Amino acid sequence: MASALNASNKATLAEQARNDTFYMHLALQQARKAYGKGEVPVGAVLVAGGQVIGSGFNQPITATDPTAHAEVQALRAASQAVSNYRLPATTLYVTVEPCTMCLGALIHARVKRVVMGALEPKAGRICSHSLLEDTCFNHLLEVTAGVCAQEASDLMQAFFAERRALKKSLKQRALLAARDNT
Repeated sequence: MASALNASNKATLAEQARNDTFYMHLALQQARKAYGKGEVPVGAVLVAGGQVIGSGFNQPITATDPTAHAEVQALRAASQAVSNYRLPATTLYVTVEPCTMCLGALIHARVKRVVMGALEPKAGRICSHSLLEDTCFNHLLEVTAGVCAQEASDLMQAFFAERRALKKSLKQRALLAARDNT
């Protein structure tokens, strides 16, 4: 009996891992949209009952909205789709560990589970600098970290390397122009 339950649990965990990878790839597609718009490449999808009910990507610059993080965009879309600001029994897949604002939004929306890709060592508030141990929250999240982490990390690193190279190029052009004007 115990071995049958163990086998069943393994099958369930394997299926969950496949689903986590599938939906994280959808979140990575969203992150690539942000990258294409010159935004920090973070993407998110919110899933309920095996269906994507909301998705989003970082767009605070293009939307001129400091709250337009991928997680918030996905929550907004999902809330509109189901006509409710509470989103229980949902899982958010996000390519990078959420910040303080996004963690707060996830708690207020009552999202059940968060699946993250890469950790965010500076601003991440779920694993890197966890706020989840704080007993003041009236809702607890289930967390799975590290799903497609390398792919998410590679995307972030490529984005910031490209940005640094562009900044360096612009600085060199400005120096050359200043030198030519003297």
